[in-house]
Amino acid sequence: MTTPLVQANHIFGLQASVVNNVLYFDDQSIIYPAGSSCVRYNVDQKWQKFIPGAEKSQGMLALAFSPNHRYLAVSEKGEKATVTIYDVQHDQSRKKKSLSVNDLHAQEFVSIAFSPDSKYLIAQSGKPDWTLIYWLWKKQKIIGVMKTTTNTNPIYQIPQDPYSTDPSHAEQQEISTLCLSPSEEALIASTNKNQLYSITLSSAEISKSELTHFEFLCQSFHSNVITGLDICIRKPLVATSSVDRSIRLWNYETNVLELYKEFQEEAYSVAIHPSGLYILVGFSDKLRLMNLLIDDIRTFKEFTIRSCRECSFSNGGHLFAVVNGNVIHIHSTTTFENLVNLKGHNGKIRAIVWNSDDSKLISCGMDGAVYEWNTLTGKREGECVLKSCSYTDLCITPDSKTIFAVGSDRTLKEITDSQIIREVPSNDVAYTCVVMSHSGRMLFLGAANGTVRSIKIPLPVKSEWNEYQAHSGPITKMVVTFDDLYLLTVSEDACFMIWKIIDKEGRVLKRDKEVGHAEEILITKSDLQEKNQLSLELKTRVEELKMENEYQLRLKDMNYSDKIKELTEKFIQEMESLKTKNQVLKTDKDKIEIMHKEDTALILDRHTKDIEDLESINNQKLMLEYEKYQELQLKSQRMQEDYERQLNEMDESKSQALEELTEYYETKLQEKGKFIEQLQEESRQQIKESDETKKQIEEDADREIQDIKIKYERNLRDEKEANLRLKGETGIMRKKFTSLQKEIEDKQGEIEKLKSEHQKLHGVIRSLEKDIQGLKKEILERDETIQDKEKRIYDLKKKNQELEKFKFVLDYKIKELKKQIEPRENDIKEMKEQIQQMETELELFHKHNAQLELNIGELKQKLKATEAEMRKEMEKVRSVESIVKHFKTDLYNCIAFIQEPKKLKDSVRQLYEKYVPQSEVFEIATVDSNIQKEFGRQRNHLEKSIATLQKKLLKDTEIHRADNVHIMQENVALIKEINDLRHELKVARIKGHDLEVALGTLKKNKKPCAVEFKDNCSRNAVTRLNFDHESERIIELQQLEIKRLQEQNQAKEDAYQSAGILPALTT
Repeated sequence: MTTPLVQANHIFGLQASVVNNVLYFDDQSIIYPAGSSCVRYNVDQKWQKFIPGAEKSQGMLALAFSPNHRYLAVSEKGEKATVTIYDVQHDQSRKKKSLSVNDLHAQEFVSIAFSPDSKYLIAQSGKPDWTLIYWLWKKQKIIGVMKTTTNTNPIYQIPQDPYSTDPSHAEQQEISTLCLSPSEEALIASTNKNQLYSITLSSAEISKSELTHFEFLCQSFHSNVITGLDICIRKPLVATSSVDRSIRLWNYETNVLELYKEFQEEAYSVAIHPSGLYILVGFSDKLRLMNLLIDDIRTFKEFTIRSCRECSFSNGGHLFAVVNGNVIHIHSTTTFENLVNLKGHNGKIRAIVWNSDDSKLISCGMDGAVYEWNTLTGKREGECVLKSCSYTDLCITPDSKTIFAVGSDRTLKEITDSQIIREVPSNDVAYTCVVMSHSGRMLFLGAANGTVRSIKIPLPVKSEWNEYQAHSGPITKMVVTFDDLYLLTVSEDACFMIWKIIDKEGRVLKRDKEVGHAEEILITKSDLQEKNQLSLELKTRVEELKMENEYQLRLKDMNYSDKIKELTEKFIQEMESLKTKNQVLKTDKDKIEIMHKEDTALILDRHTKDIEDLESINNQKLMLEYEKYQELQLKSQRMQEDYERQLNEMDESKSQALEELTEYYETKLQEKGKFIEQLQEESRQQIKESDETKKQIEEDADREIQDIKIKYERNLRDEKEANLRLKGETGIMRKKFTSLQKEIEDKQGEIEKLKSEHQKLHGVIRSLEKDIQGLKKEILERDETIQDKEKRIYDLKKKNQELEKFKFVLDYKIKELKKQIEPRENDIKEMKEQIQQMETELELFHKHNAQLELNIGELKQKLKATEAEMRKEMEKVRSVESIVKHFKTDLYNCIAFIQEPKKLKDSVRQLYEKYVPQSEVFEIATVDSNIQKEFGRQRNHLEKSIATLQKKLLKDTEIHRADNVHIMQENVALIKEINDLRHELKVARIKGHDLEVALGTLKKNKKPCAVEFKDNCSRNAVTRLNFDHESERIIELQQLEIKRLQEQNQAKEDAYQSAGILPALTT
């Protein structure tokens, strides 16, 4: 048979850590990362297509979709940071380009994006470079590179998960990515808990201003490591357990989540009964057997087994095996009796497998042992122990003759008759899981890098397999379905993947016997009765509603017909009145047009006359201004000539003064240069002398350091031996210390809860403050509207005055104007009434503000109370910390009696009586007998080892005593020699100093009076240095004075130019 092939069929999960992890391909399908590949999911038809990642990829980091909806860019972590671009328009999404930078030290691109025309791609690299790279990606050409800083994405909160039993856990979800559909009708959100939610944005819902709720896009996924996986025979169901405290039941044929329930404890293992009606789950506190009802998972029986990591039903379903540390318990599923306990493993058991007829149970553990157990007698029938390998998983052939096991040594082992026949290496990949098909012809392996391998059975001579990219984390469990059609895998990346097992031609494999799936479901009697009652009530309610609706429809028809008649009559009357008004307005319009034409003719005549007068006046003004301009030009030329003369004279005087200063300071600098050379020669001689003395001191110090090293190395050996003795005693104290630490952690958790409540109260106060500001804004707006209305009233009064002026001229229009004035007066009255209403509303708002201020005062009092409670809790924590500190000091004092065992014993007893209360003593007394035996055995072993070490110490001291005496004598002689040499060195230094003094006096007598100033300078270095500093300071002051004079000169010149006056000439 050829090596079996598998094809990815469906995946449940999402990688929340990927940036932009949800993208709309079109209105019906989306793209999101799951496992080691990207998934294209059709929301309507519920099918998936896979875009596989790179082979040596260490995981995806970011996604980007081109604006033309054709190309998908994927940032992947590896030896080099790479961006892979796929063409997703085709059914088989093929790789288009792979972009990377050779000189880049970063292993990842944190964020990527396409340009609006989809021709360019920009990528932000991660640490340590943090560079922004701009590509013309089709030609793989880098256009630009720029250094940047780190960047963080914004986070939004998502509402409560309706399927969760723990609302606080659901509210902790945060939105990581939001994506809007191309038609802008739907919004998809991904959260940090690996969930996908959707919400419709139809115009009807937004206009209603009602709260809309997020819904799951397809179904909820696991949000943490999946620890357990199992299938049943009678139904196409898969059970998974996770650290996220949830149990989920999936249908691998319809790809639907059948049942989902969250618990208070973490679930470590799961096993489903072959009938598909019961489930066994290992929680952190207990092992629970539960019924799978139509819409719930209910506990039926509890077993006192904590943190059960492995459990499994037998193939017949009459037994189930449970792992408790290094012991396997076999129970009956009918009576729940513990039939057999299988003891023999020295380490934790990692996997258990039943054979086909349930007569044997095979187990493997971290101790490197594979055991075959007889389930009836509980005896061990076969064993294969390899201590260098800690096994992680195993499987057995249908004939129960050969076992395949994988472990930490990165090989696949074939075991028959308790012996390893063959080992197949994995090419430096650690295997975590192994599973065999029920036909016994196919073997599948799961690796720590998330890949799946398929191997044919019997194993080939050469290592041949097919490898598939599956998950982004280590695979935790693998199962092949009973009909050998599907392979199921779960991983630490919280993804559950379904694979189809196919042949070379891509066809699904066929079984010899096809077993139909059962359709029966468990339901309690009380639930059935409730549902029957509900159905009867709903039926009666439906009939009542029908009758009510029919009656209301008839009434509405009657009302609407009456209203239609009334409206038609009103519309006819209004149409006639509007026609008459229209005719009146037309006549008025014609009259007004004639008046306007006459007025415009008069205005045009006046305008032409005014323009002619203005042109003549402006021409005269321009002539006068031009003459003034010419006069000013002549004046400015004369001014410029005078300024140039003055500037030349000033420059000559400044240049002479600068030359004199430079000559003076150059002579001073030459003198000081000679003086510095003399000082440098003296310093060189002193450095040589100091180097010689330094070498001698270093040699002495090295000798002393070597002696001290030898002493302290011996002391270190003694202390290490003493530490080994005390390790056993400190183990007991550590247990107490850990218990105290747990109490401290609990208190800290309570403090954090109080802080969260404190923050919530602050949020309420802020919201109330915002409401107050909004109300104030509304009051201001109302004041503005009142002012506008008052202005309108004022305008109307003005119009009334104008109408009174035209009373005598337009007598024939008085009656019509009066008719117009009366309705406007009515409007004014209505406006006044509205103003009064607004004033009453203002008073109400003021009252509402007063109530809000009272509420704020109450909330502040509550805040103070919560702060007081927080302080009390902090005092409790401090008291616990002080107890721990006192305990540490007492323990340190106790360690001082290491050489005196009796005192040490007394001090430990005192510690015990001081810090351990009587309740804990009672608990320690009730410790398991096995622990007491283990303690006694370790104590005897330590006492024997102490006695042997004491004997060795006595022998070693006798042997090394003579050597120590000889070394001490040599050290005494060397110290004497060192002291003599130091004394001679001091004498030599005194003589040298005397000679220097004598030479100095001779030089004084020989030097003439002209050089006395320099000799004084050499004797007194402080005065010399002060003189140097003073000269430099004088130069700086003079330079500042020159700059100040130049600035004054420039300011005066600017002032004269602006005033148009020549400066006075200086002689």
